[in-house]
Amino acid sequence: MRAGALILAAALMLAGPGTGVLQATEPQQAKPTIILVHGAFAESSSWSEVITRLNRDGYRTIAAANPLRGVAQDAAAVASIVRSISGPVVLVGHSYGGPVITEAANGNPNVKALVYVAGFAPESGESSLSLSGKFPGSTLGDALLPVALPGGGRDLYIQPDKFRTQFAADVSQEQALVMAATQRPVAETALAEPSGDPSWKRLPSYMIYGSGDRNIPVAAMDFMAQRARAVKAVLIKDASHALMVSHPAEIASLVKDAASAP
Repeated sequence: MRAGALILAAALMLAGPGTGVLQATEPQQAKPTIILVHGAFAESSSWSEVITRLNRDGYRTIAAANPLRGVAQDAAAVASIVRSISGPVVLVGHSYGGPVITEAANGNPNVKALVYVAGFAPESGESSLSLSGKFPGSTLGDALLPVALPGGGRDLYIQPDKFRTQFAADVSQEQALVMAATQRPVAETALAEPSGDPSWKRLPSYMIYGSGDRNIPVAAMDFMAQRARAVKAVLIKDASHALMVSHPAEIASLVKDAASAP
C-alpha cells in the first residue's frame, strides 16, 4: 500500500464514526424569500427598516410595487413575482395589501405563509371597504381627498394635513410629512372590489396590528385574526396604521417566525 493511502486510512480510523470526515452532509434548506406588499397611501420604501433587519439575518427581500388599481389586477402583478422565485416565499401585506397577498398566493404552491401587517384578511366576497366598516372606529372617510381620473373613477389620497393623525400618529412629524408627500393613491373601486378564494384557510397566517389604528378598527383586526386562526397575532399598544415604519423590529420578528416555521 502506498504511503499516501496508509496515511488516509489511519486518519479515517482515528477520526471514527460520526465525526463528519469525508461524510456527505445534508444540503442546507434555503431561507424563504420575503415579498412585502404595501397598501394604500404608502409605497415600497415604507418597508425600509423591516428590510434592513431581514437582510441582516440572511433573508432575501423584495418590496413589490403594488399598483393599487384593483385586487385581482394587483394580485396578478404580485403573483408574477412569486412565480419568478424557485424556492419558498412568505407574503407580507400591509392594509389593502392584505387582500392582494391573499389572492396572489392562490395557484402558487411555493407560498408557505401569509403575514398581515394591519392588513385585511378577507373571506370570499368581502372587500377592504366592507371589512373596515364591519366594526365602528375608522375615521378614514373624513380624511380622504378624492381626485378625478381622466378615464373616469377616482383616486383616493389622505389629505396631507390629516395624514399624520389618521395614518401615522406614532411617527415623527418630519417623517410623516415625507410619507404624506410620497403616498400612493388607491383607486376608489379597488377598496370595494370583492375578494376571491381566501388562501388563509389553507396557509399559516400571522397578524400584527396596533390598538391606535384609525384606518382599521382593532375589533376588525381581532375578528379577522380569530377567523383565520392565526398562528400568532400580535397587538402593539397605541401603534398606528403605519406600524411597518414605527415598529419595524416587531414586524421583522413576526416575519421571521413565519419564515422559520416548519
